[in-house]
Amino acid sequence: MDVVLIIIGLSFCIIGIVGSILPILPGPPFGWLGLLLLELTKAIPNNYWFLGVTFIIAIGIFLLDYWMPSISTKKFGGSKAGAIGAVLGLIIGLLSPIPFGFLTGPFAGAFIGEVVFNKTEGPQALKAAFGSLLGFIASTFMKLLVSCIFLGFFIWDLISNWSSFF
Repeated sequence: MDVVLIIIGLSFCIIGIVGSILPILPGPPFGWLGLLLLELTKAIPNNYWFLGVTFIIAIGIFLLDYWMPSISTKKFGGSKAGAIGAVLGLIIGLLSPIPFGFLTGPFAGAFIGEVVFNKTEGPQALKAAFGSLLGFIASTFMKLLVSCIFLGFFIWDLISNWSSFF
């Protein structure tokens, strides 16, 4: 049974890394599920503090991922309309068949929100849209970093307790 939990847990950690790049899959929560499955094996001593802290990190990064484009839009001089446009653009970009819609959606949403609702001039609207794009890239990097760290924890626990499995 432990071998099955290890294989499924490792698969979840790898899906977590892929999900950090593809915005359709929630990367860090999948990586955390991989850690949880490893902790459920008999060979690994249960560490509830570790699971609790990594769970909070995974959920925090998951939630922050959806708000980073709007936060960075505001930091780059965008208004509330630009921030809302960035979030709506992200959702529409994820659901649309447009290639790289997850990248162009927040950018276009922030730009449209600034131009249509605030009558902002082109350069300022582009600056806010660029902020949205930077926020998306930053959140992707954050997710990828956390998911890789989760995989590292998984491999470390597996290697350090390898003799307990046999």
